[in-house]
Amino acid sequence: MIKQMVRLAWLPLVGMLACSQYKDTPIRGEITIASDESFQPMVDAIYKAYEGVYTETKFNVLYRPEQAAINTLLQDSARLVFAARDLNEREKAALQQQKITTRSQVIATDGIALIVGRGQTDSLMTMTELKAIFEGRLKDWSQLEGNRQSGPIVLVFDNNNSSNLNYMLAKLGVNDVSNLRIFTTRSNREVIDYVRKNPTALGFIGVNWISDGDTPLTDELSRDIRVLGVSDKTKPASVNDYYQPFQANLAMQRYPLRRKVWVISREVHSGLGGGLMTYIARDVGGLLIEKSGLWPQVPYNRTVELRKN
Repeated sequence: MIKQMVRLAWLPLVGMLACSQYKDTPIRGEITIASDESFQPMVDAIYKAYEGVYTETKFNVLYRPEQAAINTLLQDSARLVFAARDLNEREKAALQQQKITTRSQVIATDGIALIVGRGQTDSLMTMTELKAIFEGRLKDWSQLEGNRQSGPIVLVFDNNNSSNLNYMLAKLGVNDVSNLRIFTTRSNREVIDYVRKNPTALGFIGVNWISDGDTPLTDELSRDIRVLGVSDKTKPASVNDYYQPFQANLAMQRYPLRRKVWVISREVHSGLGGGLMTYIARDVGGLLIEKSGLWPQVPYNRTVELRKN
């Protein structure tokens, strides 16, 4: 039923687009898109579902660190990009010089999940403690209040140019990381693997990597790690002042380390990129975002019909 309704929504457009000079339309063709690697599980779910509905479409997806993903858009190597931010003024100006008008929309709220290995006994942290860690004032797990773990705190990110790292530095107002123990891998998945094997590691990942409980990958990645609860209160009164980066806390804006997810397009015609953006904003894209553990900007509208017996 959903597939049929979505197909019908596009029927008035097909005739208008048939004579287009471009090779793709909202329901047919092949394009390249890019994404911040932190959002790969969500993006995978969205584009694969779209290809399932419109069988004559194909998306070639490039997963990159945030700036590298945005660069593919600027260089015309990708039609649209999923990122944790909108284009900045310099990037917009570069595209305007090419007479390219971009279209941006927020599609979801994401959370940066703080993860530790199962051997870590404490699963709570305040924003005050986190800022002290990034400023180099807290260097050992034993310095955290109530923590029985000891050893140097190692901060683990997916890449030197990671949106996760950029977000944390901006959120905490930190510019100099030269005195910190930071280890970078090549992906969010490798961050999870590293944390699982290293008891003093504190990892930072996009929460959608561990939030879709229906997939075997999520079950595999979630095994043997703990997701920390975070409080923005300096002196939390109880465990109820701590929140994990899961859907309800993102929706209610209770989790302190939340951010927006953007999709940005440079498409100059009504093509496959625009079709995907419409699918996310108006159709079941919101349901797929919700299923991935993030909070959609436009929640999927479920219609419930009540009948009397």
